Amino acid sequence: MTRATGLGMNIQPLIDSGHISIQQIDPAEMTPGEFTSNLQIAVEKDYARLVVIDSLNGYLHSMPEERFLTVQMHELLTYLNQSSVATILIMAQHGLMSSYMGSPVDVSYLADTVLLLRYFEANGEIRKALSVLKHRTGMHEKTIREMSMSSHGVEIGEPLTEFHGVLTGIPTYTGNSELLSQEANGKRKRPIQD
Repeated sequence: MTRATGLGMNIQPLIDSGHISIQQIDPAEMTPGEFTSNLQIAVEKDYARLVVIDSLNGYLHSMPEERFLTVQMHELLTYLNQSSVATILIMAQHGLMSSYMGSPVDVSYLADTVLLLRYFEANGEIRKALSVLKHRTGMHEKTIREMSMSSHGVEIGEPLTEFHGVLTGIPTYTGNSELLSQEANGKRKRPIQD
């Protein structure tokens, strides 16, 4: 709730009205089977239509072997899909600021859409880039765009056309370095799209 408020979203009325339910789960205290059962109750009795699992890493740590996680996730996502529930899975990747971004388990084949949030360094600042890696049902945005989060919400900027290597975390800037310096000092506003 604090994070949502920091992004300019007051979700307390939605929690009070029962439109949003937030549950903190300790993977050491709840088995994946119990978690799935709780989700099934939320879907069938509470009519949940959107499920966000933040993060899949905790779910992974509760499973003894990776192959079981993949089977369990496949069954869970199939059930949610057949129940007309949109599901968002969030997974932290290894190698936050390096060229290698390993994943503890690959569930991308289960997803209809995969978004990648990548940190990169530019002009002495840590920035965030957002890209769509996969969209199963049609065409999707192919550019890499800068993303920022503030009390005004989430803002998506213009394509990072003057950078190469953003997804490696160590980009090369090919544009006008004077403009990049002005932008870093707050003298030049970056255009932001809704």
